[in-house]
Amino acid sequence: MKLAIVGYGKMGRLIAQLAPEYDFTIHTRIERGDDFGRVEGADVAIEFTRPDAVVGNIQKIIKAGVPVVVGTTGWMAEMDRVRSAVKASGTALVWGANFSIGVNLFARIVREAARLVAKEPGYGAWAWEIHHHTKADAPSGTLLELVQVMKAAGYSREIDVSSSRAGAQPGTHEIGFDSSADTITLRHTARNREGFARGALKAAQWIVGKKGVFEFTEIDF
Repeated sequence: MKLAIVGYGKMGRLIAQLAPEYDFTIHTRIERGDDFGRVEGADVAIEFTRPDAVVGNIQKIIKAGVPVVVGTTGWMAEMDRVRSAVKASGTALVWGANFSIGVNLFARIVREAARLVAKEPGYGAWAWEIHHHTKADAPSGTLLELVQVMKAAGYSREIDVSSSRAGAQPGTHEIGFDSSADTITLRHTARNREGFARGALKAAQWIVGKKGVFEFTEIDF
């Protein structure tokens, strides 16, 4: 299958490196200022850019009739507009707060923990994350999604949310519950960007031939 990579930073280069393992050849690479007409003819595109560019990029990709996997975060306020555009184009989009398979397993663990702790009023909760100093959004989309997972599981008390930005951290997310007697801590630490790239490539395989807007948690992995 032919893959278009939109955004050729660290993630884009890693996706290009791993793409042959997922039976993809690189159809084109699009960087800032490039002609999006080059996307035409691709089977699927993967987009990892910046929050201020992502919506425009999505519109250009689906206008070319190409389904897209969006790894950029920080644009969810535009979801209704994007969903309508994807529907009108007859293409497909997969989005996710985090494309790491491990993070998505972690979210399931957090859901079960929150469901259990919700029944114990003596426990307060926190949610914290740290990423590299160049990450644009804070808190991360992943942390906000984890907080929503906790609330949906029945944890209705206040959750203290905080973020740190420093160095070259690829991403650590921590959920904790504390009482006067003890502390429960759940943590996911990414060692590098490889897990995100592999998740995006799995999503790209999955979306080919589909129509509509899907969240990464809905795909088979």
